[in-house]
Amino acid sequence: MSEVKSQEVEVQVDENQIIAERRAKLAAIRSKGVAFPNDFKREHLSGALHEQYNTLEKEELEAKAIPVSVAGRMMLKRVMGKASFATIQDNTGRIQFYISGNSVGEAVYDDFKTWDLGDIVAARGTLMKTKTGELSIHVTELRLLTKSLRPLPDKHHGMADQEQIYRQRHLDLITNEVSRNTFIKRSKIIQRLREFMVGENYLEVETPMMHSIPGGATAKPFVTHHNALDMPLYLRIAPELYLKRLIVGGLERVFEINRSFRNEGMSTRHNPEFTMIEFYEAYADYQRMMDMSEGIIRACAIEATGHAVVTYQGKVVDLSKPFARFTIAGAIKHYNPEYTDEQLNDRAFLKAEIARLGGKPVLTDGIGGLQLSLFEENTEGKLWEPTFIIDYPAEVSPLARASDTQAGLTERFELFIVGREHANGYSELNDPEDQAARFQAQVDLKDKGDDEAMHYDADYVRALEHGMAPTGGCGIGIDRLVMLLTDSPSIRDVILFPQMRREE
Repeated sequence: MSEVKSQEVEVQVDENQIIAERRAKLAAIRSKGVAFPNDFKREHLSGALHEQYNTLEKEELEAKAIPVSVAGRMMLKRVMGKASFATIQDNTGRIQFYISGNSVGEAVYDDFKTWDLGDIVAARGTLMKTKTGELSIHVTELRLLTKSLRPLPDKHHGMADQEQIYRQRHLDLITNEVSRNTFIKRSKIIQRLREFMVGENYLEVETPMMHSIPGGATAKPFVTHHNALDMPLYLRIAPELYLKRLIVGGLERVFEINRSFRNEGMSTRHNPEFTMIEFYEAYADYQRMMDMSEGIIRACAIEATGHAVVTYQGKVVDLSKPFARFTIAGAIKHYNPEYTDEQLNDRAFLKAEIARLGGKPVLTDGIGGLQLSLFEENTEGKLWEPTFIIDYPAEVSPLARASDTQAGLTERFELFIVGREHANGYSELNDPEDQAARFQAQVDLKDKGDDEAMHYDADYVRALEHGMAPTGGCGIGIDRLVMLLTDSPSIRDVILFPQMRREE
């Protein structure tokens, strides 16, 4: 243990010494003039230069003498006497510099020798290829734009500590191309999602993030206080009830890419704040919402990976074919054929089986709720290929429309891929009296100790009383979708700044 501590102290001393040396260099730069200049205009990116000119031969480049102007962070540096090499990185990739005193001037070249990895530098020059065929820039003008005071992680080991990666995402992005590409893909996925919705004639809207009553999902909210109004407010757990007010108002197809917040546990699949899309369409039902969900996920997969068959954690997931559909009981029997129909409709058996598996039944005591608890214990994790679970019990679906043909069930689905829920949707409940009764049932559950049960939202009931057209609605978790499409094992790998414990 003492040896480990001494190594930690040695590393800390070394870093402190490096920082002190770099601060001294910065002080010397300040003494000569502007230390952080902002007058350089970059005209080219390394990725585009490689794409456009990498196929040209060495002689062709020399003959063309193509002028370029680039800037980026210095990641490699080799001082070799009268000539040196450096590699800079911008947001599209890397490109090498060839630097000599004859080209940039001896004073600048001497300064360059003192610059450090991590410094942000700019250069003008002409494209060339080295003897090994690497596209490079023969630098004729070289400037230091930003002095880096802290060293980058060791180039051979990178950032080995996962917690440091999450806490210092800037370093992760500098040093880890895989991580950088993950977040570039995330942006493209969200952009494709928007394009898909607009293509379906949906209108993007924004709704409040602070609610007087938390609603739209069964979850424990974060509570804050508005001083001027002297009232508690809740960070939204879902935008659903506001979006459906817009349907009442005549905006017949709406969507929101939203940040929501739930005061619950953290895991590889859960972060207290997360991103999802919710969308609602008048004169549609849950069948239409399933088709929309399938189309969205397939389009995003093609955008992120180039095709609709992806690999997640070493195992193929086929998003190209129609997604499977099962009822809760049907899924349980399909993946656990040892159960009989009689057992799955026996309240006492279900309770005993859930307890045997280490689970807890929902507070409601209906057959449907117990089947759902059993499904969560022994079936949900087996749904690797995309699968819609449909027709949820009413007691766990307070906002979904009741089935006209199956008593006690609702027109609701959840989509599971790689054993995780990715989407939740339903034919919306538009009967204001039924909605009021469902809210009251949720209040009763809250009184019994379920702190995730919903509040009674009288204002939303009043909106329904003005009349809401038959409507379908759905929510898709964007973080989990990005996990799937970037082969990321943890939700923290796809959130730039995940929530962390306070750093000691």
